[in-house]
Amino acid sequence: MYAFTSSDVAFLRSAAGTAALAEVDALPFTDSSRLHDVGVARKLLGESFAPVVETVLLRRRAAAKLDSPSSWLFTDDALQQATASAVARHRAARFAGRDVHDVTCSIGADLFALSQVAARCVGSDLDPVRLAMARNNVPGRLVVRADALRPVSRAGAVTADPARRDSAGRRKWNPSDFVPPLDELASVYAGVDLAVKCAPGIDFAVAPWADEIEVVSLDGAVREACLWTRGLATPGVSRRASVLHGSSSWTLTDAEPDDCPVAPPGAWLVDPDGAVVRAGLVRHYAARHGLWQLDERIAYLSGDAPPPGIRAFRVLEHGHYTEKSLKSLLRTRGVGRLEILVRGLDVDPNTLRKRLKLSGSSEATVVLTRVGSRPVFLLCQAERT
Repeated sequence: MYAFTSSDVAFLRSAAGTAALAEVDALPFTDSSRLHDVGVARKLLGESFAPVVETVLLRRRAAAKLDSPSSWLFTDDALQQATASAVARHRAARFAGRDVHDVTCSIGADLFALSQVAARCVGSDLDPVRLAMARNNVPGRLVVRADALRPVSRAGAVTADPARRDSAGRRKWNPSDFVPPLDELASVYAGVDLAVKCAPGIDFAVAPWADEIEVVSLDGAVREACLWTRGLATPGVSRRASVLHGSSSWTLTDAEPDDCPVAPPGAWLVDPDGAVVRAGLVRHYAARHGLWQLDERIAYLSGDAPPPGIRAFRVLEHGHYTEKSLKSLLRTRGVGRLEILVRGLDVDPNTLRKRLKLSGSSEATVVLTRVGSRPVFLLCQAERT
């Protein structure tokens, strides 16, 4: 991992740096050619090769996360922590037409999304290297060096993404150890509309000041929780799940009904998106789609028909789970490829798969869970609805 300096950023932004980046970007940098390509870059650029090579490689990685990153500058850590463009756009939409201050702007991933919709926006941070990169990545926007806990603007809306890793890259779990600390951030901006990006696994009880908690997933992976306050929150909503997946993106809130029965398995099994589960909206999702729970403490749902546009499981057989009976059933059905999903039972899928000694040409999914204290299996066929 290369440690960029302000001088590196100045070079990369210069005409000479731009030419060097284009020259090195022509190299393939495959697993088999990497050492050779680094040597070529070193011969071409001398001491300047390291920041150029690192930038080329980071831009290639960023293509899977950010829109059009071919002219952006990153550090490795900053790219890992940057919000994916689709999520940043989703969050920025609530700031449309507002004056916004991103008080932890880093390299500018969120600031760029804000710049597309906000009336005016400013970014600030303490890291001089990341600030220089943000000025490159979000041209034409004011980016200044400032402590997030010492307001330097009069913007009526503020967004923040506290650092949640230490200098060694280890994740911090205690909100008082975030940089800046979560409660201090909320206290400093108690008079404005505030949005704080957090890890989705955060204990929501640590933020009683949040008026709305939104959990966001992107293409099936839960990406973040956002804590919204005051005018940025939705009246009557305290929890929201937002599922982003191309044109099929949708949202669900606790303002919707949650009438949901508990009943035995039907024709289909549905595993709700992780954002729904994390936001505590499983019953609301079931009520919306006419589904029911197998057990009120387990997130698996069942129904006569699955919601459209998801990966659901057609139930072939179900019953009391023992390893012996499951092994016999799979042998009878000739299942040689098996997806194992577990919730509510102490079963390791990888260890179980080895013991099942699968053979055959069929493919299936088995869901292992519990109903009350009873372990159950559901043998299914996965289908895209």
